[in-house]
Amino acid sequence: MSKADDVRPPVSRDSSHFFDQLRRHMRASRLAYTTEKTYLHWIRGFIRYQQRRHPQDMGAVEVDQYLSWLANERHVAPATQAIALNALIYLYQRFLKRDLDALQFTRARPKRRIPQVLTHGEAMALINLMSGATQLVIKLLYGSGLRQAEALNLRIKDIDFGMNEIIVRQGKGGKDRRTVLPSSLRDELHAQVERVVTLHAEDIYQGYGEVYIPEALTRKFPRAARDTAWQFLVPSTRIGADPATGVLRRHHLHHTAVTKALAKAKRAAGIRKHVTCHTFRHSFATRLLEAGYDLRTIQELLGHTDISTTEIYTHVLNKNKRGVTGPLG
Repeated sequence: MSKADDVRPPVSRDSSHFFDQLRRHMRASRLAYTTEKTYLHWIRGFIRYQQRRHPQDMGAVEVDQYLSWLANERHVAPATQAIALNALIYLYQRFLKRDLDALQFTRARPKRRIPQVLTHGEAMALINLMSGATQLVIKLLYGSGLRQAEALNLRIKDIDFGMNEIIVRQGKGGKDRRTVLPSSLRDELHAQVERVVTLHAEDIYQGYGEVYIPEALTRKFPRAARDTAWQFLVPSTRIGADPATGVLRRHHLHHTAVTKALAKAKRAAGIRKHVTCHTFRHSFATRLLEAGYDLRTIQELLGHTDISTTEIYTHVLNKNKRGVTGPLG
């Protein structure tokens, strides 16, 4: 069975369990599922840190303690601490309807890390050691700058061959954007679409054929779940049960299939750099800078909210172009 672990599981309407009530509130507030999972993670961490006391019995003092612990003992990055803070603000101000007094926690210290980047030769060596659907996903990361989850969530309708663009819907932060469709992938993507069309027709014949779409879209487009255009570009090899409804559906390829295939290729290539799927997105941005594209264009293609996030790639480029020679030549 395929795993659809990016689909919201059902929550009982009658449950009085604290976290079930919190989940229902988050879903009524239309938080993205990734945000829901992230907030629940940090709220659980806060409760565990405070010896499993109920949040109703705590407040700003305990929040300060937890956030300061994250900075002083866990040495988390400022962005990580900010996510934990946002989760706790949601918990108290939006769910419990309680204002937090002026918080005075220790701020995490900035850690500006230069991202790991592959040379073009290294990237292509890894890609050439892969095959099939997992290879196509990595090509999309490197050729279009997608995040892994964005590539896996692409639907047939998101590939715009006429405009030579890929449409990323509900990316990080719930934003839509457009990015480049590499000309070298056009034929491969056309062939992939045809495979999905054939597979979808077979699924319908077997009595399946529905695909997961968010509940709000289901209400707006009742027939979309069986529409070929809504099928995942990189589908799972097997039918699986939707965790929310139990309906048997073909979800997208699971992310672990990609990470396992990449790890195998890395071993075969003998590359000793730390390589993840995200490394190909970093490498995409660096290649564009090397080609002379401006930061604002790269920011839009990557979907960065803040230009300072994109500027980190200039440090990668400058590091490679310093041309400094040490005392031993």
